[in-house]
Amino acid sequence: MIRKLLAILLFFNLSACAELQQVVNQLPQGRPIGNEEIASGLRQALDFGIDKQVTRLTQTDGFYKNDLVKILLPEELQKVDKALRDIGLSDLADQGLKVLNRAAEDAVKEATPIFIDAVKGITFADAKKILLGHDDAATDYLTSKTETALYDKFNPVIKSSFRKVGADDIWNNLISKYNAIPFTNNVNPDLTDYVTGEALKGVYTMIALEEKEIRTKLTSRTTDLLRKVFALQD
Repeated sequence: MIRKLLAILLFFNLSACAELQQVVNQLPQGRPIGNEEIASGLRQALDFGIDKQVTRLTQTDGFYKNDLVKILLPEELQKVDKALRDIGLSDLADQGLKVLNRAAEDAVKEATPIFIDAVKGITFADAKKILLGHDDAATDYLTSKTETALYDKFNPVIKSSFRKVGADDIWNNLISKYNAIPFTNNVNPDLTDYVTGEALKGVYTMIALEEKEIRTKLTSRTTDLLRKVFALQD
């Protein structure tokens, strides 16, 4: 998860150690932070971190109107988009792009439990490596631990979502019209695989954004508990 969040987990695992007690005793509050408070801070950070960003992506236009993660057409289909617009079918091209993003928004609802399991599995060695690592080391850790599981979850959901939002019909129509244009080479892309990959990129992009926010901005710690617990790392 977030670098600060992982700092909490590190201290949670070491709460019986003299090093933690020494740091806690130096806090401005002057009162030691107990294990339960640290655990509660971890749960809050999960709520304000992973859930916050994943929930944003699952909303209508969570992908489509977010320039950081909006799914654009693969290179093979960019020529399809241009050709259709050139012959006056801009509305159909826009509709085709929108349904790809709608499918991603639908699939991301499956992500939260997988991320929570990954965070629970962080070891002391993991936490130490992340804390000493680069600015998005926590996001990289989550990627390595969740990417395969998320792909397996996302792919069938996106396939089903294509049917639900009408993407199959729209893209069959769109591709048919393009393939009927004289002097073009027929295309038949695997859109399910492509959108699955782009949805994964979008999720990790937003988690990296949240990691940076909590790590660098005190104002992102929006409760007393978060401010107290994250002070352990400041």
